[in-house]
Amino acid sequence: MKRILTFAAIVATTFTSYSQSLGYNDLGILFGQDNNYGTSRFNAMSGAFGALGGDVSSIGINPAGAAVANNSMFSVTLGNKNNDVNASYYGTTFNTEEDYFNISQAGGILVFDTNSNSGWSNFALSFNYRLKNNFENYFGVDGNNGEAYYNVHPNDNANPQTEFNNAQEQRFENYLNGESSVFTMGFSAAHENKLFVGASVNIHDIRFGQTTQLNEINQDGDGNTLDAFNEQITTIEANGFSLGLGFIYKLHQNFRIGLAYETPTWYNEVLEDSNIIPFNENYPDYIGYMDIESEQHGIYNDDDFEYFELNSFQLRTPSKLTASSAIIFDKQGLISLDYTYRNYSNTKFTSNGFNDENQGFSTDYRATHAVNVGTEWRFDRMSLRAGYHYEQNPLKDALDSDNKKGYSAGLGYNFGKFKFDLAYRNSGVNAPYSIYNSATVSPIELNTNNTRITGTLTFNL
Repeated sequence: MKRILTFAAIVATTFTSYSQSLGYNDLGILFGQDNNYGTSRFNAMSGAFGALGGDVSSIGINPAGAAVANNSMFSVTLGNKNNDVNASYYGTTFNTEEDYFNISQAGGILVFDTNSNSGWSNFALSFNYRLKNNFENYFGVDGNNGEAYYNVHPNDNANPQTEFNNAQEQRFENYLNGESSVFTMGFSAAHENKLFVGASVNIHDIRFGQTTQLNEINQDGDGNTLDAFNEQITTIEANGFSLGLGFIYKLHQNFRIGLAYETPTWYNEVLEDSNIIPFNENYPDYIGYMDIESEQHGIYNDDDFEYFELNSFQLRTPSKLTASSAIIFDKQGLISLDYTYRNYSNTKFTSNGFNDENQGFSTDYRATHAVNVGTEWRFDRMSLRAGYHYEQNPLKDALDSDNKKGYSAGLGYNFGKFKFDLAYRNSGVNAPYSIYNSATVSPIELNTNNTRITGTLTFNL
């Protein structure tokens, strides 16, 4: 069974249908997004490294960047992500704050100087693992929208059935877990220290899980109560690949430009295990596990929980084009700028049976523009950094407030044989989250503030 919902922003979403879980359009967009995890230097400058290179994480933007490095190196990054979510629903606001720790990056660059008379030098092999997206998130709300959807008991055989149409309360909780990551292997070279070219192979991995719990408490006209509980569980695993190609060119010793292209990512087998299937004739639109209790009919539940279905499909997420420039102020500092174009309407399920979802990608989503700006200033062995990032929401009818924007800052110290860097990155977004397909029921309003603190050790080899 397919679920057709509408994606709004990050993992805060706008849903339709009576399912409160992500649908296939939501998943396609989510799996095509990249939150630019990397080294602390990379994070502190908001990932604006397309024309800079020289950092292990730069190969995720432009594979030519490895050839800019003067020496071989290896970096590893540990990070902490903090999610602060304010969820508002019919006059009540709940705040949840969670911290998640992970290894967000590990990789290296091996530089080989051939001393060739051809002008080609600084051949570099690069490899890097990094997170693309950390899905870990939670929020919950409690309120009353005035409407009762689950208003009869499945065991009520009376004619007419007792209707519990007086809504008393709705409680909703959403749990997300997992991550998407990519392992990049690249080759690059420099020509006369002016032109840097590179190519890469990228192996993508997805591990995703979602559990949603909806609890409705409704009454009939005589004060009797019906308590309905709905739990939906989905887990997804997938592997895919993409290719990258790029160059960096020094127009002047102090000014350089870059251009990089990453192909679509092909996920040839996406495995989904879910209990999201139709429930019974009383609730033909209901999906998930159900537990209903009333005074007249007692408890009705799916206590055997044997309703999981395994589904397999193929997915192609959109390509990415990044144009970059950088101004270098000798050894004192630099300013860099990246512009990224990605067309989410090109997301597509390549398996049969997804015509409605593919039409939804074409009609409901758009090409997005993202801008990353970074700067770094050196004071002897100390470096100070800052950045700004902005990315449009992929929905055509998204509001400006749904766009992702934030800032970053950090510092680093060069000890000679190794470097230590710290970074702070903040992003904020607002998004509605609807759990009912009703024009008269307002969505949950989510205000999400995400911060990442990372520390990186880089060893010069």
